[in-house]
Amino acid sequence: MNDDDIRVNGAFEPFAPTVAALLAAKGLDETKGLAVALNETLVPKSAWGSTALSAGDQVEIVRAVGGG
Repeated sequence: MNDDDIRVNGAFEPFAPTVAALLAAKGLDETKGLAVALNETLVPKSAWGSTALSAGDQVEIVRAVGGG
């Protein structure tokens, strides 16, 4: 862990400046069905590009999967 790491789904990851940049770095280009929470607060998809991340932030990324 580095001082500027963030925690993503429980694992430490290198810093990314925004939610959108983090998703791109993780190869999550298909965002349909994705939800992102930053420090336990849901981030609207419309705000991913402008939501800044800081060292020590906790991010949860989940994808809805249909089925039955």
